[in-house]
Amino acid sequence: MDRSIDYVIIVAYLIGVAIFGMVKGGKQKTSKDYFQGSGSVKWWAVCFSIVAAETSTLTFISIPGLAYLTNLNFLQVTFGYLLGRIVIATILLPSYFKGDLSTAYQFLENRFGGKTRSFASIVFIFTRLAADGVRLFATAIPLKLMLDISYPLAIIIIAVIALTYTYVGGVKGVIWVDVIQMIIYLGGALIALGFLVFNFLPDGFNSIISAASMDNKLEIFNFGFSGGFAEFFAKPYTLLAGVLGGAFLSMASHGTDQLIVQRLLTTKSLDAAKKAIIGSGVLVIFQFALFLLVGLGLYAFYGTYNLSEIGISKSDEIFPIFIIQQLPVGISGIIIAGLFAAALSTLAGSISALSSSTMLDLYKPFTGINDEAKELKISRYFTIMWAVLLVGSAFFFMSSSQTVVELALSIASFTYGGLLGTFLLGLLNKNAKQEDALAGFTAGIFIMITVIALDLAAWTWFTLIGVAATLIVGSLLSKLSNNK
Repeated sequence: MDRSIDYVIIVAYLIGVAIFGMVKGGKQKTSKDYFQGSGSVKWWAVCFSIVAAETSTLTFISIPGLAYLTNLNFLQVTFGYLLGRIVIATILLPSYFKGDLSTAYQFLENRFGGKTRSFASIVFIFTRLAADGVRLFATAIPLKLMLDISYPLAIIIIAVIALTYTYVGGVKGVIWVDVIQMIIYLGGALIALGFLVFNFLPDGFNSIISAASMDNKLEIFNFGFSGGFAEFFAKPYTLLAGVLGGAFLSMASHGTDQLIVQRLLTTKSLDAAKKAIIGSGVLVIFQFALFLLVGLGLYAFYGTYNLSEIGISKSDEIFPIFIIQQLPVGISGIIIAGLFAAALSTLAGSISALSSSTMLDLYKPFTGINDEAKELKISRYFTIMWAVLLVGSAFFFMSSSQTVVELALSIASFTYGGLLGTFLLGLLNKNAKQEDALAGFTAGIFIMITVIALDLAAWTWFTLIGVAATLIVGSLLSKLSNNK
């Protein structure tokens, strides 16, 4: 099959978004322009950007694969995502908009001191590097399958495109590209579902319902009490684990992670930021439901759990292989362009967030630099550095056999508990000092190392356990020091 039209569409799209991002970013004169967009971005654009940044390629290829192999239990996690965002809007955002904050971790410096800010920034950097290395690898899967090239080359191609418009356009360019990207990749998913329903399945939507019902794949809620206490905590997608895990993960990722907080700080006001964060929660539920439905449609089409019969080795490849092998030329090009749209949004945002945290939380406080032109120049150097390091991280995760969405979320949950726990300690315990916060933060991370190493709980419990450990240790130390 001649794929020339698909290649033209994909190349034109990638070049087009790079140019669009550079133009919409405008000229930056300071690092604040580069990393915060001068606080001039509309709330709905930030809302779309948040959704595009958090879901990325993982949603596009891994969630359909998850539904293909299992059921709709993952949707429980998205209900928690919305709940977590409501808590962020109520508790964390007002604190961020009280002062002229440049990063999420500046709040920790204002509350506890510079050491806490630096430590939180370093933890964020390593977590984001690992988690988004997985996401970058996931993006390379369809490009590798379509062009029949190696994974390393596919990874490098994607990274260069994202770096181009992030380097020139800054966070403002990243956000406006995200708006376009979200529309394109959701449109791609809807087109794919439309072809499944109207072109490939004999009874259309009824074929999906019939196949899914026969194998109990329509189950959304799973209370998880049938297997005993140990199995309850080992299952990631029970109702309690999904809602609580999703809520705490969302509070950490959207309330304390610079990738998202950076976007919220580009809005004009607290009310605008609240609308952006809560609106993104509603959109995410719709989005995950759409991609899970695509997975059920693929199951109805292929009719087998045996991936080797389809010619693939992992469930993450099921949607890309359907797009490449089954959809008409031109249509497949549009959908793969949508997949790259999902990928670039997260990658570009990650590069910008990593460079902003490195510059504003670490380099600037330690060097005392106060030259706006020099700051902007160094900020761009950090942008290049993190793009290269993310490529290296993606290379590292190429050999993993775990579903990429679960792998990335597990990595994120690993440190998110300590991070969110430290923020909550600062808000809820007025007597806690910097030493208490650092000890609680460290304890939360070490307890998570133990939980993960001994496989004591599913990934949906990680953030909650880390938060509880950080708050308990930090509060106890605070009480002991105040009683002396």
